Amino acid sequence: MSVEGLDWELSTLGDPLSDFAYFLMNWVTLVDGHTGLPGLDLDRLGIRTLEGVVARYCENAPQDAIQDLDWYFAFNLFRLFGIARGIKRRLMDGNASSARAGEWAGRIPQIGAQAWRFADRAGA
Repeated sequence: MSVEGLDWELSTLGDPLSDFAYFLMNWVTLVDGHTGLPGLDLDRLGIRTLEGVVARYCENAPQDAIQDLDWYFAFNLFRLFGIARGIKRRLMDGNASSARAGEWAGRIPQIGAQAWRFADRAGA
C-alpha cells in the first residue's frame, strides 16, 4: 500500500473526534478563499449547518452528541499553528515546499488568536 497521498502532519491517532472536529472547523473559522463558511448562505449553497453536520455524524456514530467542540477546535488550531510555524521556518531557511508558504506564515497570528479563543471558551 502506498502512503504517498497521506498528510501525516494532519493525521491523528486516538480520538476520532479530533479529525471530525478538524473538518468542522470550516464552519467556525474565517473565510479566507480556501476554507471557512461563516457568513455564507449555507442554505442557498446546499450546505448543512454545523449543528446539522454534527447531528448527521451522531446518527451514524455510537454517541448521541459531541461534547466540548471548543476544546477540539482549540486542539486542532494549536496543531495547525505548529504546522504553520514549521512552514515559516522552512520559508526563512529558503527551502519552503509550497508557493503559498508566505501566505501560511502570514496567518500565524490569526491562527494563534483563534486557537486561544476556543481554548478560553473551553475553560483554559
